Amino acid sequence: MRPHCVLLDRDGVINRDSDAYILSVDDWEPLPGSVTAIARLTRAGIAVAVCTNQSARARGLISAAALAAIHQRMTATIEAAGGHLAGIFVCPHGPADDCDCRKPAPGLLQHALEALDCRADAAVFIGDSRRDLDAARRAGVTPWLVRTGNGRETETDPGGPVPVHDDLAAAVEALLA
Repeated sequence: MRPHCVLLDRDGVINRDSDAYILSVDDWEPLPGSVTAIARLTRAGIAVAVCTNQSARARGLISAAALAAIHQRMTATIEAAGGHLAGIFVCPHGPADDCDCRKPAPGLLQHALEALDCRADAAVFIGDSRRDLDAARRAGVTPWLVRTGNGRETETDPGGPVPVHDDLAAAVEALLA
């Protein structure tokens, strides 16, 4: 059964990840096939949104304007390929902050589901880290893992059964099959 909405982690799923954070438009580099995969979901009538932890905001490493510019570039790149994002949901808090939106907490995903008017049992969350998978499980959303970003490391201990795909394009292929 096809999901009504697909939620995506950003760094390591849509774009290249970096231990030094993605801090500028020039740092944002889409992974091969990710943008066209999002366009495929859009053409299939599936709402797509991004749910991303961005602790660089809490650490003072990136301004709100710089983060918005990165997201504008990501959105424009996706739209140029025929895709559409129904929303971008950001946790700007750091690991030591006591928030309900920083993955693995479920708040960010729950907020996205509410904004998209999508039931948790009709959604899939595709991520590359254990915190992504745990957030999905806690929100009642089906977790999927991709091997890009931190995915190969996460695959050794995903916290339970989870579909695993090489990248976002392969995951979308499986979703639409």
